[in-house]
Amino acid sequence: MHIPDGYLSPATCGVFGAVMIPIWATASKVVKKTLSVRQVPYLAIGAAFSFVIMMFNVPIPGGSTGHAVGGVLVAILLGPWAACIAITVALVIQALLFGDGGITAIGANCFNMAFVLPFVGYYVYKFISSDSPVGSKRRIIAAGVGAYIGICAAALSAGIEFGIQPLLYHTANGQALYAPYGLNVAIPAMVSVHLLVFGWVEVIVTALVVKYLQKENSVFFEGGRS
Repeated sequence: MHIPDGYLSPATCGVFGAVMIPIWATASKVVKKTLSVRQVPYLAIGAAFSFVIMMFNVPIPGGSTGHAVGGVLVAILLGPWAACIAITVALVIQALLFGDGGITAIGANCFNMAFVLPFVGYYVYKFISSDSPVGSKRRIIAAGVGAYIGICAAALSAGIEFGIQPLLYHTANGQALYAPYGLNVAIPAMVSVHLLVFGWVEVIVTALVVKYLQKENSVFFEGGRS
């Protein structure tokens, strides 16, 4: 799902960068208020976990990649704002040091994977799990469903970003200047592989970790956040 340099116009990259600035600012303020000193190491672990799982990239037609993210899992355990910070850190390191995702596209990549994915997935999880007991199987199911919907929502967002490029930026004879495929190609290419493959990887990873922590460290699910 990492968008490389050159597939989005400078204007598009600028818009998403501008959109993410107040989101990052809000995330920073919320995390400072809600995350205890004891939980700070978990935030670092969440960023490291997301970084590692996102490094297993599979190319997707159209110029992007498919992979699990782990963002919904971090959101369930620490809250969606903390997940936004953790995944942003992972994405910035990947772009700057490993060339995984474009530097100019950091704003768009963070919007998709550090904002859309954890927030959509987290609130799906909250809706399904509701007031279920800490050890309930419903929380495991809710975590899996939230992870699946969250990563597919992020893939849809990336597909739209790709797909609008030929409509907005092209030469006089219609040749695309950036991403060459329209919405009719970009959205199915991005969404289908996440619906069929990577969404299920996200489900398995998220559900298994939640199941494990229910038994071994249920403190993550106590209180209002989870």
